[in-house]
Amino acid sequence: MLLHTVMWKFKENAEGHTKAENIATVRTGLENLVGVVPVLDELHFYENEVECGRNFDAMLQVTVRDGDALEAYKTHPAHQKVAAFVAKVTEGRAAVDITKPAD
Repeated sequence: MLLHTVMWKFKENAEGHTKAENIATVRTGLENLVGVVPVLDELHFYENEVECGRNFDAMLQVTVRDGDALEAYKTHPAHQKVAAFVAKVTEGRAAVDITKPAD
């Protein structure tokens, strides 16, 4: 299993909405991918809870079978639609892909 983790810094205002509104929109968009993108085994969205200028604002963790499944997720049209919006409302991104430890 592969764990894909992404963190974003959101712009204070973008696309006519506040940071909080855009985070909520991104959360909904990503969570709505479950059941639409068949390769998704798990999807969890988290919002930062401690205010610190160095912290990212939100984090996504997606579990998929392998690298091929991750590529299928990234290129799925529903994901591409959400990703296009994310690109407009964020100003920083970090990601890491690791083998998911056994539970």
